[in-house]
Amino acid sequence: MNTTTEQPMAALTPRQKDRLISGWAIAGLALLLPIVVLSWAVVLSGDRGTQCLMYGEGCSTIPGSALYAAFWLALAAGVTALAWPRGRGTYSRAWAVSVQWGAQLALGAMILSGA
Repeated sequence: MNTTTEQPMAALTPRQKDRLISGWAIAGLALLLPIVVLSWAVVLSGDRGTQCLMYGEGCSTIPGSALYAAFWLALAAGVTALAWPRGRGTYSRAWAVSVQWGAQLALGAMILSGA
């Protein structure tokens, strides 16, 4: 007879939360350049990207400053989340990681859709 009772999963400890947030920030920073490079590779391998590259026709209507802003925002938010002192401001660090991933994914989407 099984006498063990199922116990609900305990909530994460503050240290575990900090490690989780740091892990997501590091993953985002590690994937930032691959997302940009692969997005541009997909765009330039298509017909529209080739036309833009060779003849300057049908190029993106998205301004380059928006792409740069999203890139630097993702980078700054990731570095901020990692540099923030552990144990204090857990919600602020989580917010910074959310901003990082949002800017990063928006950057990839802008590159892919604006080509």
